[in-house]
Amino acid sequence: MILKKEVYSEEILHDTFLKIWQKIEDYDASKGRFFTWMLNIARNMAIDKLRSKEFKSGTKTDDVSNFVNIADSEYSDKNVSDYIGVKEVLNKLPEEQKFLIEKMYFEGYSQSEIAEEFDIPLGTIKTRVRAGMSKLRALFQ
Repeated sequence: MILKKEVYSEEILHDTFLKIWQKIEDYDASKGRFFTWMLNIARNMAIDKLRSKEFKSGTKTDDVSNFVNIADSEYSDKNVSDYIGVKEVLNKLPEEQKFLIEKMYFEGYSQSEIAEEFDIPLGTIKTRVRAGMSKLRALFQ
């Protein structure tokens, strides 16, 4: 879960459906499944919200526990990524690739943020993510 507060999640969900409605003609079935296209729109909008000034200023006084990656009991058993088998496939990747992909796609980190926070060279991150994504493509096909 990228956004920890239900209020922000509801807002992003609403905005996501509006964007899908407005941009439906941009969907290209030859590039991927419709579900994946919608999921990417939602993920990108959630990440944009996290990076927005409004979000950052609104969360400065929040409790630190809101930012710790804790799986809520209501989400841990029914995570959407589990339904499509992403977690099982991610476990087939080398640990360094799995770590980076999880940080980027499930927690909303950018490559630069990962480099800064975990003291990993940016070039190393880019190489590992590219290799991991190639392996994932092969595993999903």
